[in-house]
Amino acid sequence: MKNAGMIACIISTALVLGFSGCRNKTEGTTELPALSSASDTVNPLTDNMCGGYLDGYDTFEVTSADLNDGVWDDIISNTDIGENKSPQLSWEPVEGAKVYAVYMFDTNTNGYLHWRSGGITETSLPEGWASPLDYNGPHIGHGYTHNFDIYVIALKAPVERLKGTVNGQNKKLGEFIKELDTDKDGNTGNIISYGKISGLFTDSRFRNGRTPESTPVM
Repeated sequence: MKNAGMIACIISTALVLGFSGCRNKTEGTTELPALSSASDTVNPLTDNMCGGYLDGYDTFEVTSADLNDGVWDDIISNTDIGENKSPQLSWEPVEGAKVYAVYMFDTNTNGYLHWRSGGITETSLPEGWASPLDYNGPHIGHGYTHNFDIYVIALKAPVERLKGTVNGQNKKLGEFIKELDTDKDGNTGNIISYGKISGLFTDSRFRNGRTPESTPVM
């Protein structure tokens, strides 16, 4: 019996680490905002987040009409309660920037990418701006609450291509983002600055006080 308990403990720990993907909390990460309309059953893995990919660069402010009280609106999700529309984004023009790139990913997984767009010249993107090939909204298969980051990166010149598989895990996502520092002609120092916006999204099965014990996972 004692051995069986130890084995169960080891399996549980392995499952937690396997789901998180990134095991080190990003240095300087602030406390996640409290949920309002979403469930306050927060994923216990939120302290093991990917991110901080452009620490050290200058930053600018990004806002979204689809982020309210730290929670992403349902409309951006690829779920039965959403419309799979990319979030509205706005920011001030960055001096010296010819184009911008956008990455959105789930920080509680190993670089699970939800949005990747490049060659952007606008500084205000309407809701639903991204194409279905470039955007696939939050859809949490195993429930709970996850944190989703959007990076808007100001570039001096276009790049050869944006790497990363949308709607899939990208273990080298940090490298892909940093490669934007080299433009299509091979010149380095291409990243000027970046804006970052973060929000939570909760699987609808775990809202309004419902818990994994009371709600079956399909």
